[in-house]
Amino acid sequence: MTDRAASEPKKPELDRVDRALLRALSVNARASGAALAAEVGVAESTVSTRLRRLQQLGHIRGYRAIVDLTSLGASLQALIAVRLGRHARAQIDDFRAKAPHWSGVVALFHTGGADDYLLHVAARDATGLRDFVLEHLAEHPAVAHTETNIIFEYVEGDGWQDLVE
Repeated sequence: MTDRAASEPKKPELDRVDRALLRALSVNARASGAALAAEVGVAESTVSTRLRRLQQLGHIRGYRAIVDLTSLGASLQALIAVRLGRHARAQIDDFRAKAPHWSGVVALFHTGGADDYLLHVAARDATGLRDFVLEHLAEHPAVAHTETNIIFEYVEGDGWQDLVE
């Protein structure tokens, strides 16, 4: 085995049925076994077995509802780039442990490059977003710099499906 082959990620061993199930679930995670079986063209018992296998392999980590934050009053969303001042393990661990639980945080991404993290944040309005930055980011001892980018539109992609073809 060459060094290059060893460093390449292992492609999941998925067949047509597995890929079709993943696509169908990405559209409707609440679809019944019977509906999935009809869509994929296999028996309902096969769907059940396949889903259990995909979960055991870690290809399906869970099922969740997509919540419309705007309908709940969070009319403003932003991506906030966070640059840490020091990269001491304790400060990184503290930031990583606390940030996902701050009010308004939708997601936390640990990134490479100039910034260390991206926070996807939802707020009721500009004042709420400002308060979030001041109360959490400006006060955290590890944070040296932030840059806030307002999200005008969020469009979920399906290009991940090409990775399992």
